[in-house]
Amino acid sequence: MDVDTIGGLKPLEGVIAAKNKFKDIMDVETIAFPQEGIIKDPGCEKLMWEAMEMGAEIVGGMPANENTPDDSRKHVEICFDIAEKYNADVDMHVDETDDPFYRTLEIVADETIKRGWQGRVTAGHTCALAAYDDHYAGYVIEKVKKAGINMITNPVTNLVLQGRNDKQPIRRGITRVKELLAAGVTVSFGQDCIKDTFYPFGSADMLQVALVTAHAAQMTLPHEIEKVFDMITCDAAKILRLENYGLEEGKDADIVILDALTINDAIRLQPARLYVIKGGKVIAKNEYKRELTI
Repeated sequence: MDVDTIGGLKPLEGVIAAKNKFKDIMDVETIAFPQEGIIKDPGCEKLMWEAMEMGAEIVGGMPANENTPDDSRKHVEICFDIAEKYNADVDMHVDETDDPFYRTLEIVADETIKRGWQGRVTAGHTCALAAYDDHYAGYVIEKVKKAGINMITNPVTNLVLQGRNDKQPIRRGITRVKELLAAGVTVSFGQDCIKDTFYPFGSADMLQVALVTAHAAQMTLPHEIEKVFDMITCDAAKILRLENYGLEEGKDADIVILDALTINDAIRLQPARLYVIKGGKVIAKNEYKRELTI
């Protein structure tokens, strides 16, 4: 949730209230996110500390949204200072731009290693990684792997936002998904905009985003399609560090039942969600009927 001198902590108060109200049907993690920057928004750092005291669970960051590389580095250091104090994970929007001169992902990787925060840091967007030359991109991906950083691509939003000033050929804007996977980096995807100016078509449907990811990242071979499904199930659970996730006996009874026979069908057909089960309790169901009339 945005934490800045515009809204103060009011947005966080609302999210925490909603989290508590709906705790029986969904799990919500709250992130203190400095949308307006930290250094260039005097007073934000204090609010970030206060947000964690209020109950925010994860430290957010947006280091590219500062005025200088030195300020971006300081932004990252402040976020990790807060994370160390509260023993919290870190989740940052990183280099959401098609400009190859934005290079805060490397800063985040270096700080992760320095602080010993491997496996506890997630970087979202990282669009600039796709704009880097192959040599530097490979160098940064190696650092990301060494740092154990989880990567989240946001293809639906980035496809419509990045490359807008390009003539043909127009850059896709999403990060280097296949190269990150090949390097052994844990990659998932999400949707950070539902229906707003940035992205007016969202529905918070990860099967919809899975379909777009498969197109944008050109993941069309059978094993690649299965990996796309993994990215919103077991890989996402790994990033969230869920301790009791899986289909084995004794695991948490949280599951969505789809009207599909295969993973391929689940992604390509966007089938009905027949049941949504939380803690062993059915909290939503859809009736679906096929009828052939000829």
